Amino acid sequence: MDWLRALHECRERRDPCVLVTVTDVRGHAPREAGAKLVVTADRTWGSVGGGNLEEAAVRRARGLLRGMQLSGSAAPVTERHTLSDKVAVEHGVQCCGGEVTLLLEPIGVRPSVAVFGMGHVGYEIGLLLSRHELDVHLVDSRADQLDDERLAPLLAGPADVHVHQVPVLPELVVAELPPGTHVLVLTHDHAEDLAILDALLRSDVPATVGLIGSSAKWTRFRGKLAELGHSPDVIERVRTPIGDPAVTGVAGKSPATIAVSVTVEVLGLVGATAVSTLER
Repeated sequence: MDWLRALHECRERRDPCVLVTVTDVRGHAPREAGAKLVVTADRTWGSVGGGNLEEAAVRRARGLLRGMQLSGSAAPVTERHTLSDKVAVEHGVQCCGGEVTLLLEPIGVRPSVAVFGMGHVGYEIGLLLSRHELDVHLVDSRADQLDDERLAPLLAGPADVHVHQVPVLPELVVAELPPGTHVLVLTHDHAEDLAILDALLRSDVPATVGLIGSSAKWTRFRGKLAELGHSPDVIERVRTPIGDPAVTGVAGKSPATIAVSVTVEVLGLVGATAVSTLER
């Protein structure tokens, strides 16, 4: 597998990696500028020249991955390596005589947001989220709401968009979501909303759970969730109403305005999750 396909597969598997690139070569070196290597915690693809140079790069890359796991982020690093038998090395002498500069770029896992319900408001939320570097999961039991032509504008942004069309039991999608997903529930059917909430509250998948609706709807749902066996502290995991203007400062009843308010809230939660990871 070449480095480009490996990078794509790391993103698909949500596996953090480091992209190592030869950015400059002076004199003789085993690889030219532009050569690349992808490093994960246990595998590598591509090559920046083998020998001590590559082994040192792999060791440094895995150190960056460990740091990213602990802190939630890691900055790119530039290193210069002299290929000479006069230089102290750990993994074998390379005496090509040149000098190589490497750029090591840590690539983390994108935050994940799921929208259950792609009606007027859900569509507008999906459209706004698709303009950010996120994994966005769009779920609906109605095929027409996930029509290719309707979703085309959502696929044009930087987000990785995943479409889940589930004619029955859309709550089963919960098990397919990446751990730490921020979930929004706003389907066309209150019974569907309740089933999805029940599945979410029984799962360790969601980082946060948000529900659209009125206080009357939530009063009814709170009682139903209790009847389904959920304790009060578990039920409190549900945030409702999503996009509360009192919290976001964005007021209005049009789908596009509600979507702005909800997206502001969700992006804040995504950022807060990252900060809490950094502080651990």
